[in-house]
Amino acid sequence: MVYDHLDRDLFCGYPILLRHSGWTYKDDQGRELRVDKNDFSIETASGKVRFDAVFNAVHGTPGEDGKLQGYFEMLRIPVTSCDSITSALTFNKYFCNRFVASFGVNVARSVVVSKKDMLPAAVAGLHLPVFVKPNCGGSSVATTKVSDLSSLEPAVEMALAHDELALVEEYIPGREITCGVIPWKGEPIALPITEIVSKKEFFDYEAKYLGMSEEITPAQIPDDVATKCQETSLMLYRQLHCRGMVRCDYIFNEKGLFFLEVNTVPGLSEASIVPQQARINGISLKELFTSVLLDALART
Repeated sequence: MVYDHLDRDLFCGYPILLRHSGWTYKDDQGRELRVDKNDFSIETASGKVRFDAVFNAVHGTPGEDGKLQGYFEMLRIPVTSCDSITSALTFNKYFCNRFVASFGVNVARSVVVSKKDMLPAAVAGLHLPVFVKPNCGGSSVATTKVSDLSSLEPAVEMALAHDELALVEEYIPGREITCGVIPWKGEPIALPITEIVSKKEFFDYEAKYLGMSEEITPAQIPDDVATKCQETSLMLYRQLHCRGMVRCDYIFNEKGLFFLEVNTVPGLSEASIVPQQARINGISLKELFTSVLLDALART
């Protein structure tokens, strides 16, 4: 989708597919050309291609946790997403929440547990219900809402099958909203807010990807909540030293706005939330991707 909406007057794009067996580019003849990871280049019929920038569209690891960013930083190739340090911090939910809380932003009470921890003692200070999820992960994979103690251990075991640490986080009732932030004309701007209404008990994998949720943009929420959400998202974008497109997720209720997480490589399908928000703001996908790439190139 990114490739289809690139401005061909400005950029020449090469979609690179990452597999465990190797990184490849498929040329116009359907031949798969392997990427030389020593300098991130490809050898085509017309010669060697070196890249001016990388548009990072890889969700989760290794594209959202700092691994790819660190690789490209060593090669001095700019990337459209956050740098390796910010990516690693934001991908670790517990560390990110602690950092965000230091700026006075509300977050859910939580603990992290490992296979060595005794569960009753580790979560003694939390009140049910809780969410259990891999501490470093995305797309709500292996995320469970736990309402009774008998369900806690299997939920933690499932989360630990995906990560070394499980995050156990108190449930916050309320409405879920999300705000995209993008670079625009040299400065970050907050996009219109989206409310997520899940048809499931919470915004899980099926709700996100299998049509089990409704996304309302712009969100029909009080003006003061919308302003607070956008201001908080811009503040966190700057304080976390974010780059490119990010999306900050929140719950709000009568007690205020509560931060959930920041997605540093948000969804990039036609129907994804940040593209929705950009369109509502009058920004086409071509303009959005051009702005993100120019922002990356300006950091060379």
